[in-house]
Amino acid sequence: MLRYGKLARQAVSVISYLAERYQADAPSVSSSEIGRERKIPAALAAKLLSQASAAGLVLGTTGPGGGYRLAKHPGKIRLSDIVSLFGRAHQESLCPYSLDWCGNGEPCPLHEGFTRLRENSRAFLEETTLAVFLKPHAGPRATGGKSRTAKPTATAKQAPVKSPKSTATAKQAPVKPPKSTPTAKQAPVKGPKGKAR
Repeated sequence: MLRYGKLARQAVSVISYLAERYQADAPSVSSSEIGRERKIPAALAAKLLSQASAAGLVLGTTGPGGGYRLAKHPGKIRLSDIVSLFGRAHQESLCPYSLDWCGNGEPCPLHEGFTRLRENSRAFLEETTLAVFLKPHAGPRATGGKSRTAKPTATAKQAPVKSPKSTATAKQAPVKPPKSTPTAKQAPVKGPKGKAR
């Protein structure tokens, strides 16, 4: 079983940085930039990249503008390719009974679960490629490698535009009739001789 230890994790971190920036004509990236972005010492990043280069996973160039880039498409580099290079295979027993119990006696209650865990870990490392780190590129590096998307236009939060000739709405007070018009509450007006008109 391959052990995904600290060094293997750091190697995946360094090489996945190149996968995020992968393009056929992408410029090389310096080990100091990768170390800075991944919070790994630059000397360690350079050492990991050098070993990955010797294994054919990355290409390294020296001189001005030199640096590293992936040697092949991220979809062709499996996590197991990196972990097997930087991790170590081990047959450490996970059995809670003792180191020599497994295979010599009745399986412990955790045996089947640990067997599945090992198989799932192996399958994950062998089936997962660096393609999971690919990012869409929208153009020049000035965009930071992020694709630009159009922002939505008018939303429900925006107030409607009112026309200058708007009519009465529910918030406006009703128009009162003129005072000279009689209503049910007004008494009839009497003429000079006391007769109603």
